[in-house]
Amino acid sequence: MTIRARITGLGKYNPERVLTNADLERMVETSDTWIQERTGVRERRIAADDETCSTLSYRAALQALEQAGVAPEELDLIIVATCSPDGMLPSVASYVQQQLGASRAAAFDINATCVGFLTAVATASQFIETGTYKKVLVIGAEVLSRIIDWTDRVTCVLFGDGAGAVVLEASDHGGALSFVLHSDGTGARALYAHGPAARPSDGGTKALTPRPTTLDPAACFYVQMDGKAIFKFAVQAMEQATREALAAANLTIDDIDLLVPHQANLRIIDATAKRLSLPMERAMVNVDRYGNTSAASIPMALREAFEEDRLHDGDTVVLVAFGGGLVWGAMVLEWAPVGKQRVAEAAHAATGGS
Repeated sequence: MTIRARITGLGKYNPERVLTNADLERMVETSDTWIQERTGVRERRIAADDETCSTLSYRAALQALEQAGVAPEELDLIIVATCSPDGMLPSVASYVQQQLGASRAAAFDINATCVGFLTAVATASQFIETGTYKKVLVIGAEVLSRIIDWTDRVTCVLFGDGAGAVVLEASDHGGALSFVLHSDGTGARALYAHGPAARPSDGGTKALTPRPTTLDPAACFYVQMDGKAIFKFAVQAMEQATREALAAANLTIDDIDLLVPHQANLRIIDATAKRLSLPMERAMVNVDRYGNTSAASIPMALREAFEEDRLHDGDTVVLVAFGGGLVWGAMVLEWAPVGKQRVAEAAHAATGGS
């Protein structure tokens, strides 16, 4: 019997604070019209002062675990995909493990920027498909508002905070059919943010010197982006990855029931769909309400697709993303029931289908 890693629970959490385009008009030289025409974003969520990547992750995880009917103590592994962690160490996953009380679970983070969630699911799937683990929690979470320069209209209009989570379990049907992951480090400077361990000349913290009591604006680890280069790369990369993943699963564009792309920019999603000759009606879009939440965008969109009844038993679902690195990738899923649907399915099978 072939073992697959099947999604059995979906969760998401969005901070309460909403930052609209009208709000940004009062903060930086921009306009609602300019932002919507170029990005499709109307508003985004911003984490409260007492919220971190781990607290957002925890809230999303609770919803996913509840839907899957899995207790924290049953988890074998927790993976958090993020590029805006609580700190340099320990991992966000370790904090989440403690908050959940998942005493049996191993825990680690993955930083593959906006492709982080796909990378984490691909990693978790290997543990499950080899029989090493049976139940894995995968989270994509970001508090990008902490590393955004709110005077830079190129980046501040794009990003937001949020978290999405899935529970993966061993199954004989449904789940991941294929995935592809790519990287090209020569394009790293198109989208990056320095950290405290960078060279001091790049804004990192100097060694063997006391930590400053106040943050020097020049040393902030803000996201830097070449918008034109990223747009050109993104459309080509997402088309390529989608076609590769479909070919690996012996499927075609016509087989796609739902495309769940990284929610970076509506123009990028629209251009990708056109290059694939895929109607936009078959693409999940919520970038207008959340902006670019990096590793959180796909799991958040998956949960909303479920809430909107856009995921059905046997559907072919394609997840595709690109991000700083440069990185890009895609995954093909055969959708299977989650939550109460899965419980009903198991009960039906136990009675011999009668």
